[in-house]
Amino acid sequence: MAGPLTTRPLRLTGPWKQGYALDFHTASSTYKGDDEFGHPVFETIRTPLGEALYKLKYSRDRSVIPVIAATVSNYLKARDWQVDGIVPVPPSNARRAVQPVLEIAHALGKLAALPVCDACLSKRRSTPPLKDVFDRSERERLLSGAFLANPHLTAGKSLLLLDDLYRSGATAATAARELLDGGKAKAVYFIAVTRTRTHG
Repeated sequence: MAGPLTTRPLRLTGPWKQGYALDFHTASSTYKGDDEFGHPVFETIRTPLGEALYKLKYSRDRSVIPVIAATVSNYLKARDWQVDGIVPVPPSNARRAVQPVLEIAHALGKLAALPVCDACLSKRRSTPPLKDVFDRSERERLLSGAFLANPHLTAGKSLLLLDDLYRSGATAATAARELLDGGKAKAVYFIAVTRTRTHG
């Protein structure tokens, strides 16, 4: 099994009992000028965990899944949270060939000996990609009513909500509230593998 990577956990505030991102996604990003089309060009250096996640998300490199899962599992053991299962945040693009959150969640479930509940939280309706929506209130408007929890699976349980990349927190907060309110979960804990440095 691949060993865990070094992390620098970042506390996240939200409707969860406790929440953390395990590291920033990037270590630095330096402006290098504009390309021939006038678009800014940056030299980006990612953290070790950010680089692994980038390979999974954008190069479909599944070989990094064990090390990401081991890193999350190692951190989860250190927190000693008493959770009944793992709930991956539903993907924004259901047609994507590789679904990073789902794959990480299932690998984590095996390492942590926890069930993964794909059916605990689903998308009620499709939402547009939010990576280019920078206004938090607009993100929240787009996400309002987007998730549906299954109380038959979640009621009375302490759940670990898992996401790959935390930006503004709007998606994770909406998902957590639905697990608590609609799903009647006892408690929600949250882990994001990485977070962006800008999170407006």
